[in-house]
Amino acid sequence: MNDEALPHLEPSTVNLDEPSLPTPIAPRPAPPAREPGLLRRGYLVAAAILLLVVVGLVVAMRGGAKSAAPTAAESAPLVTALPPGRTPYTMTVSFTGAIVARYDMPIGVDAEAGHIAAVLVEVGDHVRAGQVLARLDTSVLAPQVASLRAALEQSRAEAARADADWHRAEAIANSVGALSKEEVGKRHSDAVTTAAKVRAAEAQLAESEARLGRTEIRAPADGIVLTRTAEVGQAVTPGGPALFRLARGGEIEMRALASEQDLPRLRVGQPAEVRVTGVATPAQGTVRLLGAVIDPTTRLGEVRVTLPKDPNLRPGAFARGEVKVGTDNRPIVAQTALQSDARGSYVLIVGADGHVQRRAVRVGGAQPSGIVVVDGLDGSERVVTTAAAFLHEGELVRVAAAKDAP
Repeated sequence: MNDEALPHLEPSTVNLDEPSLPTPIAPRPAPPAREPGLLRRGYLVAAAILLLVVVGLVVAMRGGAKSAAPTAAESAPLVTALPPGRTPYTMTVSFTGAIVARYDMPIGVDAEAGHIAAVLVEVGDHVRAGQVLARLDTSVLAPQVASLRAALEQSRAEAARADADWHRAEAIANSVGALSKEEVGKRHSDAVTTAAKVRAAEAQLAESEARLGRTEIRAPADGIVLTRTAEVGQAVTPGGPALFRLARGGEIEMRALASEQDLPRLRVGQPAEVRVTGVATPAQGTVRLLGAVIDPTTRLGEVRVTLPKDPNLRPGAFARGEVKVGTDNRPIVAQTALQSDARGSYVLIVGADGHVQRRAVRVGGAQPSGIVVVDGLDGSERVVTTAAAFLHEGELVRVAAAKDAP
């Protein structure tokens, strides 16, 4: 920086012996006074700006309030709700059960205990009445029978000799000095005694032969062998578990349980259609018997359906039966429309105000087109068919137009 640019300072002399006084500060000049008209115009501008802000806020709030109403309505869930009307359908009664032998005959041992020596049939064999199914060991009974037969022959020989002696004695009893009356009576007594021994021997032999005959386990009637638990060498006793089970005559039937309200609609002789798992063609049967009592616990009654002989209808198989009991016109709703909870089955309907209402219903079975409602709907209600499980009673919804309905 040049020295010429700096102000020139004059040297001052300071008297150290004299006290120094503070240098006085010059007062600031006062700001120029504003004109009254300018101040008034500033106030007016600020008031106008504030008024514009307030007006803008009010307009914005009114516009937001007007746009909020359609937004709430548009945010309501969109559902499909259609009146089901009334559709003619065939009323049926369905029930489930199992295929069983109509006459299931258990066959066991009714003779003495022993061991099985031979088994002559297998499961599924057709047998005739009296056919031998199995044989027990006869190593003890057969000799006893042979011994009793020999004893019977001996008794018969003795009885024949005693009878002949008695008749000879009677023939010569009138000859003088031939035989006394006592001798004739003795020979008569011997004849009677030996005849009684013959009868006793015959009875013992018959009993032994019957016991020997029971070592052969025979079929009591014509039929099909359902089960077999007999094995060679197996020890058996009278009153023990059955060795065979026989379906008498090969007849089979379906035994099922039907609900209490369905039983009055069934009649003996009605045709029934029975389906068995794994068999494509249903079997055509006939209602043979209806239970006389209702189980107080399950509220179910027994139904028996006679079935034709068919190798595909095996006893023990699970089966589902169906009987047509008439026709009717009822509302049929989609399966997705039917809901259920602790209070029972129900559907949701859309009222005139667009709110969801709960309607309790009673179903009467299933059809290919949906679920039959026998009570609770007249067919004119708008029933929610989709998204019913996600709605609540009283909720506001929008109903899709028919062309928009899925």
